[in-house]
Amino acid sequence: MDNEALEEMFEAVAPITIRRMFGGKGIYRHGVIFAIDLNDEVLLKADEESAPLFAAAGARQWSYEGKRGKPVLMPYWSVPDEALDDPDLMVRWARLACEAGERAATKSGSRKR
Repeated sequence: MDNEALEEMFEAVAPITIRRMFGGKGIYRHGVIFAIDLNDEVLLKADEESAPLFAAAGARQWSYEGKRGKPVLMPYWSVPDEALDDPDLMVRWARLACEAGERAATKSGSRKR
C-alpha cells in the first residue's frame, strides 16, 4: 500500500510516520509502532488484552515458519474484514492497535520520550 493510502487509513489516529522495514513498512504513532504493511497487507498490533477481540472478529494472526517448521506467532493481526469498508470500524481497530503498541513500549521501556 502506498504511504498516502496508509495515511488516509489511519487519519483518525494521526499523526503517523511510516518507515521502511524488513521488506515492508512500519507504521508509528508518537514513535511507537502499531501496524505494519507487509506484502501489501496491513497488520495491526495486538497483545494479550486485545488479541481476543481480533480473533473474535475473524482476524488472522501473522506467523512465519520457524525452526523445525514450527510456526512463530507475531503480535500482529489482519484488519477484520468488516473494518476494511467501514471507516468508523477502522478507527476502533486502529485505536486498539495504538493502545497495544503503547502498552508494549511501556512494558519494554522502548517508548521514545
